[in-house]
Amino acid sequence: MAALGVAQAALVAALVAGGPLPSGFDATRVDAARRALLRKRAGEVGKAWPLLAGSLGPAYLPRFVQWAAGRPPAGSYADGLAFAHHLRAANELPDLAREELEAREPKAPIRRWFKRRPIR
Repeated sequence: MAALGVAQAALVAALVAGGPLPSGFDATRVDAARRALLRKRAGEVGKAWPLLAGSLGPAYLPRFVQWAAGRPPAGSYADGLAFAHHLRAANELPDLAREELEAREPKAPIRRWFKRRPIR
């Protein structure tokens, strides 16, 4: 049973995190599934970050897939944020996407602890 868990973990790593193909799996099918998952992930990020996806136009899908390949998913918001930061660092972030990033980027750390005041 432990061997099955190891094989499953290796397959998941190959599908979503750029891990090597585990033995016993068909490379063509695993690659097709990996590409489908990357396209699905790009669609989810595009819904969460519509100006980012829209401002890149038809280049969005191949650019996102190239960036995301080998990176484990972190959720559509976090993936979009990281992709936008990547484009900004390369000076390739379109103006609309820059505005979306600036509007959604945290400006200050969230305060988790508040000063307690005595109840009178």
